[in-house]
Amino acid sequence: MEQMVHIPLLRRGRPYRSLDAVRTPHYRTGEPFVEISQANVGLIRRDLLDQEMARALLAGFSTEELFRVCACASDLFAASPLPLGDSTQSPEDYVRQVSATTGLPHVMVRRNMHKIRTVLAEMAAVVNGLTRNLDLRVLDTGHAEGLSYFPRGESLGVVLPSNSPGVHSLWVPAFALKTPLVLKPGAAEPWTPYRIVQALIHAGAPPGVFGYYPADHAGAAEILRRCGRGMVFGDVSSTRPWQGDPRIEVHGPGYSKIVIGEDCIGEWEQYLDVMVSSILENSGRSCINASGVWVPAKAAEIAEALAARLAAVAPRDEADEQAQIAPFANAALAERISQTIDGELDGETARDVTASYREGPRLATFQGCAYLLPTIVLCDSPAHPLANREFLFPFASVVPVSQDAIPRALGPSLVVTAITHDRKLIARLLASP
Repeated sequence: MEQMVHIPLLRRGRPYRSLDAVRTPHYRTGEPFVEISQANVGLIRRDLLDQEMARALLAGFSTEELFRVCACASDLFAASPLPLGDSTQSPEDYVRQVSATTGLPHVMVRRNMHKIRTVLAEMAAVVNGLTRNLDLRVLDTGHAEGLSYFPRGESLGVVLPSNSPGVHSLWVPAFALKTPLVLKPGAAEPWTPYRIVQALIHAGAPPGVFGYYPADHAGAAEILRRCGRGMVFGDVSSTRPWQGDPRIEVHGPGYSKIVIGEDCIGEWEQYLDVMVSSILENSGRSCINASGVWVPAKAAEIAEALAARLAAVAPRDEADEQAQIAPFANAALAERISQTIDGELDGETARDVTASYREGPRLATFQGCAYLLPTIVLCDSPAHPLANREFLFPFASVVPVSQDAIPRALGPSLVVTAITHDRKLIARLLASP
């Protein structure tokens, strides 16, 4: 039997084994797979008393030097063995371990790994985009060409999710912007933030600028309260307490959508591949996945075409390079989601179009694991409860909507893919907050 890996805390970059630990199971067997040290509120509070020291460590580097560290770390992250507690983790170990606790097929883990590697390798371009082509000397001197720069906080606290590794590319630029990081990993995905930190340290970053604190909800809240700035990922209930806090960037459900304008709806078949990939990629687990297709006409035809394409997607082995959907580590969660959808269907105002194309129910079992098969729901109006919902699998509603009502009718949306040449519609979308 394989020896269980233990992942320690990182206190100022130094491994620390806590007496309190939790065990996360393998998604398929249910057997404990990894033991993770836990940080309590008191330990977190004590470690965050002196955040200025960590910031001073990064202030000693130029921005160009930090870009070079990131570039070196990109190769280490993607291709080299790195420390994991008392053991060593190869890139293939990483792929297998992420899959074991999240259920993501290996091919999806590798795609997310490549995304993170690219962000690290291209950090100069990423920061240039974030700063709108600012003269980056301002980050080193505090001023340049009439501009001044100062940090709004001594560190960035990040409460991370478990759904997909790709989100970790969002906090990495803080390091290049000379901001220490205090990370609380997701319970089922402790692997990626730990590996990124190890890659940065082995590329020359000072260990003292990193904190890694697996913790419960109280520990996560303590990190967000104590750090000058924060990011939090989660569902509506877990992110709601931070919605009004200007220090915290909230990453809740994306409610991302595809909109087809009146001028392009007659050629909707040309955009079917875009719609399918937007819904299906990464097993529908990303907040940028489309969870709605909003159209001024042809809603039923589009729903039928999407359902026919997506009904062909079936569960596959985790190592299968053709795998497109991931199982749920928690079968009860999959069942609750499916019941929630069914509870809103009546066949008239909302209909599961995929039901007539697939064999068997939406909730499927494969190799002893629970899967939710891709689902397309045709709603009669934007007012229907399923018209603007997001779930942790490839789900999308097709919604008829007057073009004049866009974007107001869309509601909050992280990404809107607008397929149109209509300048008035484009201007309204670009002007919408």
